[in-house]
Amino acid sequence: MDLLYVNDRPGTYPDSWYTATADPAEPRAPLKGEARADVCVIGAGYTGLSAALHLAESGLDVVLLEAHRVGFGASGRNGGQLGSGQRMGQNGLEKLVGRDDAAKLWEMAEETKALVKSLITRHKIDCHLKPGVAHACSSAKEMRGEHEETDHLRSRYGYDQIEKLDRDQMHALCPSSAYHGGTLDMSAAHLHPLRYALGLARAAEAAGVRIHENSRVHDIDTRHGRLVRTDHGRVTADHVILACNGYLGGLDRKVAARVMPINNFIVATRPLAEDAARVLTRDVAVADSKFVVNYFRLSHDKRLLFGGGESYGYRFPADIRATVSKPMLEIFPHLKDVPLDYAWGGTLGITMKRMPYFARLAPGILTASGYSGHGVGNATHAGQLLAQAVAGETSGFDVMARVPATVFPGGSRLRSPLLVMAMTWYALRDRLGV
Repeated sequence: MDLLYVNDRPGTYPDSWYTATADPAEPRAPLKGEARADVCVIGAGYTGLSAALHLAESGLDVVLLEAHRVGFGASGRNGGQLGSGQRMGQNGLEKLVGRDDAAKLWEMAEETKALVKSLITRHKIDCHLKPGVAHACSSAKEMRGEHEETDHLRSRYGYDQIEKLDRDQMHALCPSSAYHGGTLDMSAAHLHPLRYALGLARAAEAAGVRIHENSRVHDIDTRHGRLVRTDHGRVTADHVILACNGYLGGLDRKVAARVMPINNFIVATRPLAEDAARVLTRDVAVADSKFVVNYFRLSHDKRLLFGGGESYGYRFPADIRATVSKPMLEIFPHLKDVPLDYAWGGTLGITMKRMPYFARLAPGILTASGYSGHGVGNATHAGQLLAQAVAGETSGFDVMARVPATVFPGGSRLRSPLLVMAMTWYALRDRLGV
């Protein structure tokens, strides 16, 4: 199934609140004929845009190819949360990669937040960046685990930006009986993801990057150097960066075996005005502790942007509003009569360990993807690390590449049914509070 087109119209942004409140440029011309570049980047999401920008700023000639539009995929559709740390907690990382690399991964995660904030400031990207992300726990047991992780970050890593919240404090922040406590990290942040992607694209073009939209890559020929082919043109490059994430398709089997596409969904309510305080009393984002994560925040026009819901298979559900309103009303039952003005879905990439997959696929070909819901920061930073690796500075790339990348069981035929079984099991655990 071709995820580039099965749920979307070619070259058209989804009908989302993000699209309605962004200002996309006119479509850029597709690639036609022959082109030559130092680096060809495939995919104009955060990874590809950041890589192209950093490469061009270092003086390299860059062509960036995108099958649809800049920020078309998960980069323009996500929950907009810039979290601290990696997708896996530090306790888990210490067991997986050892204390030394876990410490490096923490430092890199801190660099990630700083990088995103600096890019927004330096390039004057108007994307409604605001501080604060809360983690809401659905049980007292989960709250204790969250507080223990917070203590661990303070004692081992010196990170003191997270405030522990008991049940009353969480209720004062998020007036819902669904949560037993949690944490609030004011060094984390949230933003308008599509406006951020569009701002990165403008910055990349200003640095000299040639961006071609509606230019789907169908193969990379390495028999005679590195030749990237689209339907109507081809690029010969010294280096190729594969930055396709959930929309990779069949471009590379090694990546496809380790990065699985899944869909996620968001709704935007009608503006809540003074009732917004019945959802959040502060302008922060929230993600909860369920395996099928619920995440939400208030938009700058006081809508609730709520992501969640279960959907198995690669086609979007026929009624996204119904899919997402079910978990939304479990948390905020008083919103049952509030209209949902927008509903949209998107495809992201996950890995078995929920850590990004970095690899050298062949001489001169690098890739990074599989951010597992932590992509606003990680994908931006991955682009910088890829650019540095092309220039010969590989230390950061190598740390990420050392993280074990497990192949999904079942191969291309069985991995989706196996994921359905796993997600069904974990969703049941969420409902039972296990």
